[in-house]
Amino acid sequence: MSQGVRVIGADRAQLRWEMVDLDSQLPDDHRARLVWAFVQGLDLAELYDRIKARDEAAGRPATDPQVVLAVWLYATMEGIGSARAIDRLCQQHAAYRWLCGGAPINHDLLATFRRENAAILDRLLTQSLTGLIAEKLITLEELTIDGTKVRARAGRGSMSKRKRLESIEKAVAERVAALKSELDQDPAEPERQRKRRALQAAEERADRRKADHPGGADDRRHQGARPPGRARASEAGRAGAGAGRTGQDARQARGREG
Repeated sequence: MSQGVRVIGADRAQLRWEMVDLDSQLPDDHRARLVWAFVQGLDLAELYDRIKARDEAAGRPATDPQVVLAVWLYATMEGIGSARAIDRLCQQHAAYRWLCGGAPINHDLLATFRRENAAILDRLLTQSLTGLIAEKLITLEELTIDGTKVRARAGRGSMSKRKRLESIEKAVAERVAALKSELDQDPAEPERQRKRRALQAAEERADRRKADHPGGADDRRHQGARPPGRARASEAGRAGAGAGRTGQDARQARGREG
C-alpha cells in the first residue's frame, strides 16, 4: 500500500443500527406483491376461527394467517415445500422478508400451520394458484411438476376454457400434494432445485423469444407494455376474491357432467 494513503476498511464485527424499510426493498411489479394482494382477497375465516388468542384471554397473539398463507403460497409458486428452507428464506430473501413484514415466522410455525390446516391449505393453495393462472397473473410455465410443465397437460388449442381450467386445477393439486411431502426435507435441497428451475425457465424464455422474433432488435416493439406493479396487485386482489368461485365452478361443471 502506498505510504500515507488513508482508507476506510471493512469492519464486519462492528455493531450497527440500520433503518430498514422493507417496502422499499421490493420493486412495485414484484410478484410477491401480487401474492399478498391476492391473499388479502381470500376468505380466511376458517383459519381465524382456530386462533385461541382473543381479547383479554391469556396467551401470545398468533401470527396472522394471511401472512403465513402468503408465505406458503409464494413458496409453492417457487417450488419449495420444506418448512426449514422457507424459514431460511424468510430471514435472508427480500421477497419472503417483505411478505412476513416483521411478523414472527419460523420453521416450527410453518410446519405446524401446514399440518394442522392440511385440508384447508391444500384447497386454498390449489384454488389460489389456479385462480392466478386463470387471471393470467402468473403463467403456466412458472409452475413445474417434477420438471414437466403444466402447459404440456393443459394446452390451449386442444380444449375448451372449462376443460383447460379443470386440467390446470388437477395439475396444481398434484403439485401442491407433492410439495407437502417435502415438509421436513433438507433445507438446502429445495434451494438447489429452485436455482435449477430458475435457470431452466430463463433459458426457455430466451429460446422462445429467439423463435418468436428472429430479428432480435425488434423484440421490444412486438412485446406489449407490462401493467404497472400496483395495477397488477389490484388485479390480484380481485382475483383472490374470486378464487373460491373458480374452484367451485370447475367442481360444479364436473358434477353436471356426472
